[in-house]
Amino acid sequence: MVSAVYHDYSSFNDAKDFVGVFQNFDKLDLSFIEKLWGTYYYYMNNDIFATGLLIFATHEIMYFGRCLPWLIIDQIPAFRKYKIQETKMPSNKEQWECFKSVLKSHLLVEALPIWFFHPICDKLGVGLTVPFPSWTTIAFNLAVFFVLEDAWHYWLHRGLHYGVFYKYIHKQHHRYAAPFGLAAEYAHPIEVMLLGFGTVGIPIVYCYITGNLHLFTINLWVVLRLFQAIDAHSGYEFPWSLHHFLPFWAGADHHDEHHHHFIGSYASSFRWWDFVLDTEAGPEAKKKRELKMKQKAEKLN
Repeated sequence: MVSAVYHDYSSFNDAKDFVGVFQNFDKLDLSFIEKLWGTYYYYMNNDIFATGLLIFATHEIMYFGRCLPWLIIDQIPAFRKYKIQETKMPSNKEQWECFKSVLKSHLLVEALPIWFFHPICDKLGVGLTVPFPSWTTIAFNLAVFFVLEDAWHYWLHRGLHYGVFYKYIHKQHHRYAAPFGLAAEYAHPIEVMLLGFGTVGIPIVYCYITGNLHLFTINLWVVLRLFQAIDAHSGYEFPWSLHHFLPFWAGADHHDEHHHHFIGSYASSFRWWDFVLDTEAGPEAKKKRELKMKQKAEKLN
């Protein structure tokens, strides 16, 4: 079996190790990342297994790797002034229990479906080959995914706060009223699958409609989505936090209010759904709603 990552191997030497394969790709007019990508798939010699391993490894390394700085920050008193709920620091025991639960979910809920991902991508025409699409195309795809996932997350998340759905599914995620990085994917298996569709399913549907998407873009999207989710659960608000520069970006202060008050601020990446539909959480949002109601009542009188 020869990988479909490149269209012409006629100039390649018969390399057996990773370095030798890389030297073959190094002869091509490709970027360093493209050469690594091509080398990996050619060396693995099984695109289905290579894609499954890549996505699983990317998810695990990026998730726990991004959580690590927040674990360290939690141990440094100098950062305490940036803690949104400064009196509610997660204990080491809570962090450890959360870590075990999340890892168990990754292995039992997420690991198996990953191995079906490549056949689906192949069926729908998700690109695998090098060179990659242009960076403008990749950036456009990522922007579309962020907007669509945010809409999916808002409505599904809001629905999970309804009665029986909250009691039996979403309540698990609200165990921590003051969230921390590791808690980003601490959730009921059903919630993991439902919200996970926004991350994995949306690119698949997008490719089905447009017929134009690359697997590298999906991997990059997964990385950025993990960073966003973990940072939103970090529990810290800094002067350099992204929403200070992009006012429509949600960030930790937006999502922390949701965990603190258990309702409102349902969106993941952006603030516009909560703003337009008046579902922002927290005392400030409540004051604004009361003021609007008062002004409306005064106009009627």
